Amino acid sequence: MRRQVLLFFSVLCLSSVLGQVSYSIPEEMAKGSLVGNIAQDLGLDVKRLQAGKARIHTGDGTEYILLNKEKGLLIIKEKIDREALCGQTTPCALHFQIALENPIEIFPITVEVTDINDNAPVFEKEERRFEISESAVIGSKFILEKAIDPDIGLNGLQSYTLMPNDHFMLKLHSQSDGGKKVEMILQKPLDREKQEFASLLLTAVDGGEPRRSGTMQIHITVLDVNDNAPVFTQNIYKANVKENSPKGTLITEVSASDADKGSNGEVSYVIVNIMRSISKLFHVTEDGHLILNGPIDYEKAKKYEIDIEAVDRGGLSDSSKVVIDVGDINDNSPIINMISSSNSIGEDSRSNTVVAVMSVNDPDSEENGKVRCAVNRNIPFTITSTSSNFYSIITDSDLDRERASEYNITVTCSDEGVPSLSSSVTLTLQISDVNDNAPVFERSSYEAYIVENNTPGLSIFTVKARDADWNQNARVSYILEDSSVNGVPVSSYVSVSADSGVIHAVRSFDYEQIKDFHFRVKAQDGGSPPLSSNVTVKIMIQDQNDNPPQVLYPVQTGGSVVAEMVPRSADVGYLVTKVVAVDVDSGQNAWLSYKLQKATDRALFEVGLQNGEIRTIRQVTDKDAVKQRLTVIVEDNGQPSRSATVIVNVAVADSFPEVLSEFTDFPHDKEYNDNLTFYLVLALAVVSFLFITCLVVIISVKIYRWRQSRILYHSSLPVIPYYPPRYSDTLGTGTLPHVYNYEVCRTTDSRKSDCKFGRAGSQNVLIMDPSSTGTMQRIQSEKSILDEPDSPLEVRKVLHHTLPP
Repeated sequence: MRRQVLLFFSVLCLSSVLGQVSYSIPEEMAKGSLVGNIAQDLGLDVKRLQAGKARIHTGDGTEYILLNKEKGLLIIKEKIDREALCGQTTPCALHFQIALENPIEIFPITVEVTDINDNAPVFEKEERRFEISESAVIGSKFILEKAIDPDIGLNGLQSYTLMPNDHFMLKLHSQSDGGKKVEMILQKPLDREKQEFASLLLTAVDGGEPRRSGTMQIHITVLDVNDNAPVFTQNIYKANVKENSPKGTLITEVSASDADKGSNGEVSYVIVNIMRSISKLFHVTEDGHLILNGPIDYEKAKKYEIDIEAVDRGGLSDSSKVVIDVGDINDNSPIINMISSSNSIGEDSRSNTVVAVMSVNDPDSEENGKVRCAVNRNIPFTITSTSSNFYSIITDSDLDRERASEYNITVTCSDEGVPSLSSSVTLTLQISDVNDNAPVFERSSYEAYIVENNTPGLSIFTVKARDADWNQNARVSYILEDSSVNGVPVSSYVSVSADSGVIHAVRSFDYEQIKDFHFRVKAQDGGSPPLSSNVTVKIMIQDQNDNPPQVLYPVQTGGSVVAEMVPRSADVGYLVTKVVAVDVDSGQNAWLSYKLQKATDRALFEVGLQNGEIRTIRQVTDKDAVKQRLTVIVEDNGQPSRSATVIVNVAVADSFPEVLSEFTDFPHDKEYNDNLTFYLVLALAVVSFLFITCLVVIISVKIYRWRQSRILYHSSLPVIPYYPPRYSDTLGTGTLPHVYNYEVCRTTDSRKSDCKFGRAGSQNVLIMDPSSTGTMQRIQSEKSILDEPDSPLEVRKVLHHTLPP
């Protein structure tokens, strides 16, 4: 195998395109074969090829050559067929570039592919038939089909032989396209009576090593006399046709005449001696019109030479050549190939920094192939021509990533044809960042709400800060600044997600304990050094309906019965009492409403929906029961609402003895007595240990009641237990000026109890103690009613009754 390596350098316009190296290799080299040591020939170190990410750029063509960056060698990637690559064009060469980065360098490479004798001459047809008149004169010419050998030079077609050659000889004529026209010349007269049919073998031989050949059979039928051959009016016809002309376009007209008469003088035309691919493009009619039969492209072939044969009925013929020049039109847009480009560039890069290198080619000719390139406006880049067909995109002003973090550079290349055609390619270029911007919160301050009784870990809301920088410089972290709320570190109340800025509740909040608090969050970027900013956050706790109403009056005690007294002379709207309740919640959760749930006589009393006042709704009569029991429900306005109930005992009577006899029958602590009975029965059935246990339980219950009464008495709640003397109703329902005191003394026999009237000055509250023990509260004087020392029980009860003036 013969390999030639040619190396030469040429200095181009800019340093981005350096020397050019040429190699010469034979076709059909095996895959992996060595082309040349490109690193040595370019004077480059192998490390430079690796660091510069060296690669081969072929444009849109197939890559036949592979670059081994580890060894700096060019090797065969795909087997190269010179005939398929270049056809008959010489010299045949591969043109590509080796591109390096950091800095960008371009090295044009040319690899010439030389021909080897790998193709034998081939006839398009395996046989050819001639009908020749026996009167054909010596020297008559018969055009034979040329053999086609894709090889070139010595490897191409060299000679023809004709066997046997008793009557004919071969004559070759060189043509302008380099081919040879083959004619079979009659050198001895034919005699049909001696030999009507003859078979000849035409052999085409090339000049390669080893020599290759192809054959075609020629069958000759001897006819009777036809002594005049057709003659063309011109030896060469010339015609012009524009590329992309439609099928059926008339190219030219050829004409041949025959001196014979009748059928021997009738001439027909055929196209001979062209390749099959070309024969599909043209067609000649019987009257000599050469018609376009397929698409033609100036960029593929600029000229066609066609041999046309005129044949008469006697088999005599003549030939002529038609030379067709293909005219170019502007039917190709410029082809842009990006050889090397950068994905990003620093915003502090200097002017004239090379961003990309590209090649531009237009297959059209003359003005149609001249190209001008430009980039889009209002960007800090421009394009310059470094050499023919090579362009560089460079910066022409300062860059600022905060003004534009990315540029779409559109390169538009237009030719000078009419109309002009253009192509464009867009390069996306990122501008790398420096840390020159601090994070900025979306708001100057934040306010957020959270409902009390929340679950710890609940997400409250999100603070968000943005950094105009990019990547690590724009990565924001959120930090909770140290501070305290009511002496407690704010970190025990809330936490901040460092990545997302989500603020979580660390604990469950209680609106009744804390209603709002402040803290500060710092946003810090990931630059070096880091930049930061902070913002104030206010968290406001929203109330939840988690507390039921608390009834302050009337006070419910387990040891006594409280009754309100209503005289039978009371009119409609008489104020019996007022239920007072509070709700520690706020807003609508603390709006209370009062409703009468149960009543001994619902037609006698009503409860004010908003103020809780219990009033009569009709005139009290003698038929009304003395003992009236009202159940009032107090509801708040929350969702869902919460409620509390209170039992109000009302005595409808004009005198205290009447009331006393009724209220002593009130069942009191029936459940407790039943339980006590149960314990006593159980104590009789068990051992003495259980009996002692029952005694402990009874004592514990007594102590519990005593402690409950003490707790209620010392309660700090805003209790409104009674109306003060001479109280005026603020709602305008009337005044209560006259108050009478009754002192009642009871013995164990209630039938013998005494009652005496005292002076005015107390409330309308009747406090009854069913267990015959009690303490008179809030009276103007205390004195003993029953002084007997042997009395088993001493009780002082006060019935306060208010009469209308």
